[in-house]
Amino acid sequence: MQISSRLTIAVHILDCIDTFKDSYKLTSDFLAGSVNVNPVIIRRILQQLKAAGIVNVARGSGGAEIAKPLDEITLLDIYNAVECVDNGELFHFHENPNPNCPVGRNIHNALDEKLERVQRAMEKEMKNITLAEIISDTQKFIREEN
Repeated sequence: MQISSRLTIAVHILDCIDTFKDSYKLTSDFLAGSVNVNPVIIRRILQQLKAAGIVNVARGSGGAEIAKPLDEITLLDIYNAVECVDNGELFHFHENPNPNCPVGRNIHNALDEKLERVQRAMEKEMKNITLAEIISDTQKFIREEN
């Protein structure tokens, strides 16, 4: 199981928006150049971030800006904005385990609560990581390169 790249792309986009806000017009083409993906992907993720109140996007040749303070945006906020998780469940359980098999009949009872605990732990950690921390780390690594 793997979380899609939408989360990391969204964080990359937000990091770029903050880093280059005073130097460039932050269009989907510009952001796509940094992320190295098609601008359509950037636009789709920006729409999701906008719907979540994380960014503001100007129409046309516009540009993007972060809509609230960086320390008020958590990794969980970003994840919830861009990841398509059915019914809020991170793990998709395989369909129709065989009820005639003793394992198939009981696998949900054995595994469901444990998977919920794993998801809650992940979400708790993500809630404790802010965009401000990530951007600060990025800036530190940029400074160390020079």
